Amino acid sequence: MHEQLTWFSLIPGLKDVPNYMITYPLTGVILVVCTLLVYRTLKRMDYPEVPEERFTLSSLFDVIYEALYNFTASVIPEGPERFLSLIGTLFIFIFFSNLWGVIPGMAPPTDKLDTNVAMAGIVFVAYNYYGFKAHGIKYIKHFMGPIWWLAPIMLVVEVMSNMVRPFSLSLRLFGNMLGDHTVLGIFSHLLPVLVPIFFMVLGIFVSFIQALIFSILSAVYIALAVAHEEED
Repeated sequence: MHEQLTWFSLIPGLKDVPNYMITYPLTGVILVVCTLLVYRTLKRMDYPEVPEERFTLSSLFDVIYEALYNFTASVIPEGPERFLSLIGTLFIFIFFSNLWGVIPGMAPPTDKLDTNVAMAGIVFVAYNYYGFKAHGIKYIKHFMGPIWWLAPIMLVVEVMSNMVRPFSLSLRLFGNMLGDHTVLGIFSHLLPVLVPIFFMVLGIFVSFIQALIFSILSAVYIALAVAHEEED
């Protein structure tokens, strides 16, 4: 029901359009525009090795890039730069998508299960692709366990476990963002002055944590897929 209460519903022609179908692509457009602005700035400055001293959009991107690289390297120490684009994009996109829920009269696209399933599906395809790319057909051995005579049982268990992963990622993000946005909406109506500010700050924190958890689990799945097991 909260989709009918968003500011987009006041725009002619958008009243019957689900909120997430607007905020999801809009988030992408905003991030792409910011990236192009930074790219133009760096190109004009001939890609300086030393960051700017004053705070700019470019310096902010430098900080974000370094933090995301260190984060990815801490989970996937072997060649983290290969996976930085995926992990970094997931974190940034989910975090800024979540922030829509902090704005009064708006709802985050991540409080819809289908949008989260789409991202989790990308992660599922990606880590299996990286697994086959790193090991070839031997990647299947990851699903068979260390004991050969338990391989048939382990194969079924591991396949089911892997199939559940995208749904687990989706439901975790969906449940937490839906709950956070619902709480913020309730207190904004009951106590419209001062108190909602606390929940808005809390909402920003929750938005960050949920983006971080989704990214950590995605990185862990990739790390497990590309890990090289010791051969006897």
